[in-house]
Amino acid sequence: MLDKLTAIYEKYVYIEEQLGDPSVVSDMDRFTKLNKEYKSLQDIVDVYKKYKSVLENIRSAKEMLADEEMKDMAQEELEELIPNQEELEERIKILLIPKDPEDEKDVIFEIRSGAGGDEASLFAGDLYKMYSRYFSLQGWKVEPITINEGSVGGYNKIVLEINGTDVYGKLKFESGAHRVQRVPKTESQGRVHTSAATVVVMPKFEMEDIDINKADLRRDTFRASGAGGQHVNKTESGVRFTHIPTGIVAESTDGRSQHKNQDIALNRLYAKIHETQKNQHDSKVAAERRSLVGSGDRSDKVRTYNFPQNRVTDHRIGLSLNKLDKVIGGDVEGIIEALQMAENAEKMKAETDK
Repeated sequence: MLDKLTAIYEKYVYIEEQLGDPSVVSDMDRFTKLNKEYKSLQDIVDVYKKYKSVLENIRSAKEMLADEEMKDMAQEELEELIPNQEELEERIKILLIPKDPEDEKDVIFEIRSGAGGDEASLFAGDLYKMYSRYFSLQGWKVEPITINEGSVGGYNKIVLEINGTDVYGKLKFESGAHRVQRVPKTESQGRVHTSAATVVVMPKFEMEDIDINKADLRRDTFRASGAGGQHVNKTESGVRFTHIPTGIVAESTDGRSQHKNQDIALNRLYAKIHETQKNQHDSKVAAERRSLVGSGDRSDKVRTYNFPQNRVTDHRIGLSLNKLDKVIGGDVEGIIEALQMAENAEKMKAETDK
C-alpha cells in the first residue's frame, strides 16, 4: 500500500511543478485538466502525509519501549497511535478504489417536468432551485442552455452546463425520475397529489475520450421547430450528427445558436458511442453499477419528496431523511455522500471477489 501511495504522491508533486510552468499556465485547456487532476489527488495525499507521520511515530514509540524510564509513556502513545493507523488504513482503502474515468468530467444537466401537469412544472422549478443552491455551495460554474418556463410557474424544461471539480462524480446519482407528494396550490380539497420530474446527467466528452474517427461523422443542420420563437424557426440552428459505421444519431435544438447546438449534439453522440463501447467491453461491471445507482433511464424512480411528512427517500439505498425542508433548500450533500459510500462498498466487494 505504501508503494501505491508513494507513487501517487510523486505524481502529485510532478503535477504541482507542471502547474508552475509558464508554458502550461499559458495553455488554458492543459492547465485546467492538470489542475483538476491535482485537486483530485489532494485528499489522498493529505491522508498519506498523516499516515506516514503516524507510522514514523509508531516506529519511534516502539524503540522507546526498550527504555525502562520511557516504557510507560511509549505504551500510552502506541495505544493512541495504533487505532489511528487502522482508521487511516481504512480511509486509504476507500480512496484507492479506482474511480470511474468520467467522475471528474463536467456535465450537461437536464430537468424536465413529467406526469402531473402544472404541478410537475412547479416541482421541476423546486428541483432547479435546490440544485442551483447545491451548485453554488460546491463552487461550480453554471451556464444555462435552455430554460422553458411553465404556464403557471416553474419550468417545463431546463438544460444547464455545469463546470467544476468532480461534477459528474457527484451528480451522476441524480439521473432518473424524482417524485413529489404534496397538496398542490390549485387543490381546493386539500388532497395530496403525486407528480414527477426527470433529471438527466450526462458527462461532457471530448473527441480524445472516445475511440472514434472524425471522418466517420456526418453533420447536418436543420430548422428547429417548437418553442423558441422566430429565431429558432427561421434559421438552421438545429444540428444533427450521424456516426456512419454504427448508425448512431444525436441532435440538438436546445441552444439558441448553431455553435452551441453543435457542441451539445456532439456530446450526446460521444456519450451514446461511449456507452456502446463501454457495454461491449465491460457489460458485467456496467450492470453491477446500474443495479446500484440506476441506469439513468427516465423510468427509474430514484427519489420521493414527501412534503406532508417532511421526508425524502432515496429508493436505491433505502435512505429516508425527515428533513425535506433542508434538502429542498440545497442540502443534498448527505444523500450524495450516502450514494457514494454505497457505490464504494460495491466496488470494494467486487475487488475482494476477484
